[in-house]
Amino acid sequence: MPIYHAPIDDMRFILNDVFNASEFWQQMPALEHVDSDTVDMILEAMAKFATTTLLPLNRTGDEEGAQYLGDGKVKTPAGFAEAFHEYAEGGWIGLGGDMEYGGQGMPKMVTMLAEEMVFTTNQSFALYPNLSGGAAMCLLNAGSDEQKQTYLEKIYSGEWSGTMCLTEPHAGTDLGIIKTRAVPNDDGSYALTGTKIFITAGEHDLTQNIIHLVLAKTPNAPAGSKGISLFVVPKFLVNADGSLGERNSLACGSIEHKMGIKASATCVMNFDGAKGWMIGEENTGLASMFIMMNYERLTMGLQGIGGTELAYQNAALYANDRVQGRADHGTQDPNKPSDIPVNYADPIVHHADVRRMLLNAKAVSEASRCFAMYVAKQLDIYKFSSDKAAKKAAADRVALLTPVSKAFLTDRALEATIDCQQVFGGHGYIREWGMEQIVRDTRISQIYEGTNGVQSLDLLGRKVAKNGGAFVETYLAEMRDFAQTMQADHAVKQAILTSTDTLADLTQNVLEQIQHKPDAINGCAVDYLAAFGYVSFAYMFGLMVEAAHGKAGEFYTNKAKLADYFVARMLPRLQGHVAMVKAGTDPIMAFDNGYFSQEA
Repeated sequence: MPIYHAPIDDMRFILNDVFNASEFWQQMPALEHVDSDTVDMILEAMAKFATTTLLPLNRTGDEEGAQYLGDGKVKTPAGFAEAFHEYAEGGWIGLGGDMEYGGQGMPKMVTMLAEEMVFTTNQSFALYPNLSGGAAMCLLNAGSDEQKQTYLEKIYSGEWSGTMCLTEPHAGTDLGIIKTRAVPNDDGSYALTGTKIFITAGEHDLTQNIIHLVLAKTPNAPAGSKGISLFVVPKFLVNADGSLGERNSLACGSIEHKMGIKASATCVMNFDGAKGWMIGEENTGLASMFIMMNYERLTMGLQGIGGTELAYQNAALYANDRVQGRADHGTQDPNKPSDIPVNYADPIVHHADVRRMLLNAKAVSEASRCFAMYVAKQLDIYKFSSDKAAKKAAADRVALLTPVSKAFLTDRALEATIDCQQVFGGHGYIREWGMEQIVRDTRISQIYEGTNGVQSLDLLGRKVAKNGGAFVETYLAEMRDFAQTMQADHAVKQAILTSTDTLADLTQNVLEQIQHKPDAINGCAVDYLAAFGYVSFAYMFGLMVEAAHGKAGEFYTNKAKLADYFVARMLPRLQGHVAMVKAGTDPIMAFDNGYFSQEA
């Protein structure tokens, strides 16, 4: 079974040294209840729970999987119900929830670290409470007072859970063509009929009730996405006194058999005149649902960090233990005589190529965590600041970086987990070592909550082209200002200045392409997002190097060394993505459609 040691020191470094969390919290009256001692207790408590309760269930949950029992019933793997109840009783589901409804009101800068530890130790388990948090956020921001009173406290407590129901058999990315219908009832509710697929935690045995947030169209709704409304549809109807009433007309028809996250129930949900209530105004459902969707997209970045961290820790342990081949620069064992026998071997961690793979993963893990914390701070500014200008700037920055958080972090995560699997050689392909499960579980993070290709289109089409690159330029200006004032004498300073110029030039290039070729966004988006991500990682390493500057100890000097590695061995990838964007779409679109047919 894989091992895990929560990287508490690195988390504290990111919080306290890089982002000055305590000072930031003191500036926000709504966060007066948050202090470093409280946060330390939260991190230590979650580290213990994740390591002792969730990690042992990761392998067994994968082997047993969620089970469809028939008659609409789903059973989670052994131990999951007990772990979920412990998680709920610990207050973890409502950690960032609104205090008016029983939440603890912790900032995202804190909750993201707790969520990372859950994803690291058990990606399947993490999805159950994660969907509840997203549903609660949607209800809090778009629901009526009655809906908030009815559902939020129960969701935060873990008595009830939540889902989001978007996808249909024929409608994934293009939600404007959904067929689920919501017909008004005489009592102000609606009768929903339709089928949703790929519904995470759509049915299970963890909570008393499951609150589904469902996209549907009312009669005579406008065509396309402008005619979508959002509804809250509970598994069990709720009586006026808050108790559970009769079973609603909805059921799980089956669950999917997946490559990974097998302990997470991915359900086909059938609504047969199920009673639901509209959230927000009619035909504004997509905007309301995107409150939850964007929350989930940011969270998928944390899933990527979790997979990377677990893979790295176990690959590093294996590389130190596995003895194979002699180090090119001589034996590294000081107890061996100089005339050691020819068959003596060193741990593989001494081999440069093994170190390359480990350092790739370590760099991705640390830069991703720093980037996620950067976005979390922007979310907290938007939520808790009273400065309207600061709130607007933070909202714009989050909008720009959300697709990057989801796509770049998970793309790099899968690459890192595969590198770490490779460190094990043949053993990495064998189930007993646990590495193949990490790869399988992490793979989905690139696919759900909007594929990474779609995230790239969102970045380039909506967040860059739509405003003429204004959001990007503001972000680049912040990076340049930071680099120019850095006190640390490090290569990352010049790397930031050079790479920001490169991204600025690339942005103008692609904006010009878009003016002349309608398919330029689709053909260039993935490489543009990758370029954007590498420049952002350079900025994150700059922040970490500056925070470590002048501090004694190996922990801090290693921050500078890892930044050296990133600048020398990973940032050069930027130029490849730049070249591919500038090559345009002609090489892609040169083929006739028939080339891709089976008869070709």
